[in-house]
Amino acid sequence: MAPAGPGSAEAGQVARVAAAAGRGLLVVLDAPEEMPPELGHRLGAWTEATVGWLRATGARLAVAARPEHWERAGALFPAEVLHTPARPARRMPPAVPLGDLTAAEAETARARLGIPEGAVRDADARHPLTLRLLAGIRAAEVTDGRPGRDEVFTAHLDLLCLRAAVRIAAADRADGSRLHGPGVRRLAARVAGRVHEAARRALGPGQGVLVRSDFEELFPRRTGWASAVLAERLLVPAGPGYRFAHEELADWIQAFHLDVATALDSLVHRPAGSGLPVPRHRIGPVLEALRRLPAERLRAELERLVHRLGAFAEDGPGTAGPDRTWWASRLLRETLLRALDARPHLPVLHALAEHVARAGPGEFGGRFWNRLRLPESDRLDLLRRLLPADPAEAVPGERFLDAAARRLARDPRLAQPLLCAWFSDGRRLRGRPGATVATAAQALLHTHRRLAVDDLTEALVAAAHPRADELLAVLAEEEPSAMCRAVDRWAHDERPGRRVAAAAYGLATAARVRTPADRELLRRAARALLARPADAALHGSALATLLRDPQERGRYLPDALACFRAPEHGARLPAAALVAALPVLPDPDAVFDALRARADGEVLRALAALTTPGLARRAGDLVREHLARRPEDAPHAAAFVDRRLDQGPAAGPVLRPLVLDLLRSAPAAVRAELAAVLAAPGGGPSYALRGELADVLLREEADPRVLDAFLGAVAAGAVARPENRTRDLLRRTGRQLLAAPGGPAVFERRTVELARSQPAFGALVARWLAQADTEAAALLGPTARRTVETFGRAAPDVT
Repeated sequence: MAPAGPGSAEAGQVARVAAAAGRGLLVVLDAPEEMPPELGHRLGAWTEATVGWLRATGARLAVAARPEHWERAGALFPAEVLHTPARPARRMPPAVPLGDLTAAEAETARARLGIPEGAVRDADARHPLTLRLLAGIRAAEVTDGRPGRDEVFTAHLDLLCLRAAVRIAAADRADGSRLHGPGVRRLAARVAGRVHEAARRALGPGQGVLVRSDFEELFPRRTGWASAVLAERLLVPAGPGYRFAHEELADWIQAFHLDVATALDSLVHRPAGSGLPVPRHRIGPVLEALRRLPAERLRAELERLVHRLGAFAEDGPGTAGPDRTWWASRLLRETLLRALDARPHLPVLHALAEHVARAGPGEFGGRFWNRLRLPESDRLDLLRRLLPADPAEAVPGERFLDAAARRLARDPRLAQPLLCAWFSDGRRLRGRPGATVATAAQALLHTHRRLAVDDLTEALVAAAHPRADELLAVLAEEEPSAMCRAVDRWAHDERPGRRVAAAAYGLATAARVRTPADRELLRRAARALLARPADAALHGSALATLLRDPQERGRYLPDALACFRAPEHGARLPAAALVAALPVLPDPDAVFDALRARADGEVLRALAALTTPGLARRAGDLVREHLARRPEDAPHAAAFVDRRLDQGPAAGPVLRPLVLDLLRSAPAAVRAELAAVLAAPGGGPSYALRGELADVLLREEADPRVLDAFLGAVAAGAVARPENRTRDLLRRTGRQLLAAPGGPAVFERRTVELARSQPAFGALVARWLAQADTEAAALLGPTARRTVETFGRAAPDVT
């Protein structure tokens, strides 16, 4: 392209004339990789001169090249001179990718070329060169069969050799008559033999070019062979030598003569020699030769390439050199992508996935795995194996998680059950704390749930996995209509597991139903469960669902209360369901009687959900009465208080008198459980009331056991509570214990124990000792202080 002789001066003059006319000259450079090898290795200078010439003349350049050439050549052009299309080729400088035709384009091409529908094998029906050559074959009245690419190339080569033989025979006969029959066929076979020999020689030092001396030896001019093969375009002039007319056909025929083992040793397995490296665009014959290997031999060669890539990665960057790594990666990538069925290569793909997990994606990002011709089950299993190797940063089109998302979007009904199989994979994801393969599957299914939400519910219930249950619970909140449909299906299913799911998720969904149609689905499902005497264990949930139904709750309340009172009969109605229905039930007295009769830990915890003043007061009275009878249930009562505190100031009028009464009159074991709740940090809404009640306890409590429990909760909450508040609670607890019999020993022992077991608390106490030594000395003896200071120095900074 750069000016180098008289011809270039003419090109510059043409460019100036075109520019003067207002039409910039467009230069089309086809197959620049066919430049002489010596020039190919001086691309930098060539590119610089070309860009200068284009700028000086105002001309434009369109380059049609193989991807392997453009990867290097395109990177040498300044970015500002390259055209970036709307959909550029991936993993290379800006370029328009030219691959197979689209279905519509192929249909148009076949119509224009006179190729009937179904006349070419489906796998090659969109391949441009196959269609073009097939049209020429059919024009010669060879129309039988339904050939593919290999058959078309073979027939095309045979046809051209036959035509060349006819030309040679005609030149041989002085009278100009034509040779027919077996003689022509024998001559055509000789032509084909020499064409194959030309292909073999082109593989050598010429790097795809048949040198002139070899051409003249194989196709002598004096006997008409040269003119015949040139006239039929079996070979065409290319610089000082000759090439096959079609690059792809050249790769195909040269592959017959390539020794795969020798080629791979030279390109990958042995260190590079001292000569010029093999140009990367010469990958075509190697790929063709690999494709033709027997299955077992091909698998062995591909496994060797994977092993070699692993060795290169272990040896460190630069050890193998960029060319050997490139050849190994690209040969693997293209061979696997070109396989019409990649299932026989699954052992290779598994080994490759292990390599990627160790060394990173490289050439094998998410898009590669999506393009493989594999069943979805195999593809998604491979993506599952690869997911921990995903880069934390976004790489468009290359992350394995994105690849899985595309499979899900493409066919959600097929992909959803396959992604559910990931729920048992707890491997962590790179750069995403807490994320695992299982949580990624959950997130994918949740994010894309509306693609096929009904199918998703079926996939999740079939998975029978705790993570599937978690996602179903989320769907009950976010997609109640879909869950109502699912519950209705499952309630009428003959499989017991489905009916169990109907009972569980019908109840979970009932509180969120808003439309009459959804309510009718739940109503019908609950009735279907109740109609099966063998499913007595599910009747409690079915009745609880009906208690949420305005039309049915009055009718089914007696059955629900009877079920609640007698859980030993097998039909357990959840206390939370009965409590949740209380505000809208017609007979709260009967419900409270039932709750009181079966008061247990479950009931006490459930009562915290009652927030209306009248019902909340009755709930508090029930808790007080129950503790008077069963003080061993104090942990459940404390949980009730904790939940009510987190409901904020509105709980105060009912909760304050209950807690104060318990703090002043309940046994020490009950007060200790309450002390742990009041000393906990709690949520923001609870701060004021929790602090007020804690202050009362610290003024009035004198039992070391209760104050011990309070101190333990103070230490446990040190991370979540402001330091000044924790220090104040610590001081006041210590003062209360100093006044109690045996209290000073309890305070010293527990402070030391908690400083050891709770690093944040230990660091806080150490700072308190350093900043308020006199105050601390009044509460802690010297031995305890020294021990805590030792813990403080040894502990990491957790503030």
